[in-house]
Amino acid sequence: MTNLTAENKSGLTANGNGYQHSEDQGVIYTRVQDYYGKVLSSTSDLKTTACCVADSPPKYVRDRLVNVPEEVLQKFYGCGTPLPSGIEGLNVLDLGCGSGRDCYVAAALTGQTGTVIGVDMTEEQLKVAKAHVSEYTSKLGYPKPNLRFVSGYIEFLEKAGIGRESMDLVISNCVINLSPDKPRVLSEVYASLKWGGELYFSDVYCSRRLPEHVRKHEVLLGECLAGALYIEDFKRLCQNAGFTDPRMMSCCPIEVTDEGLADILGEAKFYSILFRCFKVPELETLCEDYGQIAIYEGGIEGSTHAYRLDDHHLFERNLPVRVCGNSASMLGESWLGKYFRIVGSRDVHYGLFDCAPSASPQESSAPGACC
Repeated sequence: MTNLTAENKSGLTANGNGYQHSEDQGVIYTRVQDYYGKVLSSTSDLKTTACCVADSPPKYVRDRLVNVPEEVLQKFYGCGTPLPSGIEGLNVLDLGCGSGRDCYVAAALTGQTGTVIGVDMTEEQLKVAKAHVSEYTSKLGYPKPNLRFVSGYIEFLEKAGIGRESMDLVISNCVINLSPDKPRVLSEVYASLKWGGELYFSDVYCSRRLPEHVRKHEVLLGECLAGALYIEDFKRLCQNAGFTDPRMMSCCPIEVTDEGLADILGEAKFYSILFRCFKVPELETLCEDYGQIAIYEGGIEGSTHAYRLDDHHLFERNLPVRVCGNSASMLGESWLGKYFRIVGSRDVHYGLFDCAPSASPQESSAPGACC
């Protein structure tokens, strides 16, 4: 178990930043299990929009949602749609899968040659998730299920049966913020990913570090707000874990509809953000220029004409685009490699890559990294 009073690698006190909760981890686990297993019966019981998807999912997801069992959909709590396309044949892990909605969709996206594992600590949710697996995968035409659910904690993936360097893609929907030990979660994810793999996930973030009385509030914890990290602290945790260059895909403000909860939160602003973090070699802390070019060759469902890497990188099909070294690695050395052609190497360095940072959350609804 990680020392809860230790300082992290950046020299910042873990407790003060909300990386790790000052209360006993077992207490936090119990509160979260009770909230999602006993207090909430459906999404209509939520007091904020944090655990509700604000934007409509992409068409390739909507097309598959129609086949997901109704009970699974009714018990779904999430803040986004962390389901990339083009993942046929990949091994996928869902952290804190809950009723399994995203796992069911992922099972359709990966096809029968891929695998999907959902891990969760709440037995009531797992019971719902497991109940429909055989019937669902049979309707997909699979000779045997490619989908399974396991009981476990996202801070201890190996204990839940998830092998080291066994996953191509790890997804999560508004769950990591609930963990009492976020640095360990990111480290466990990094260890479970193969080289070329990716963490692709939606979660709740805050415009500032939250005070202790907010982080201990039971309802705000269950609503995914008390555990929300300050966005810049999250980036530091990613870098400490090995995810050197987290990329933002989308950002949506969260509305706190309960007046009492809004008063407790004060002027803190919350956002549902979809991030992607690649485990590829040679990622650097800054965007460096090696004169490389990336060409999207097509083949990804939903991206017939263009593919979006993040909130400010769009690649039109067959159009050469200059990219920094990090983007070249993400596109060429990850699971995306079969869809892209990278021209050039890192033999010659031309200095910093010229790209502008995204706006901060105070300036727009899309805070983000540079490139």
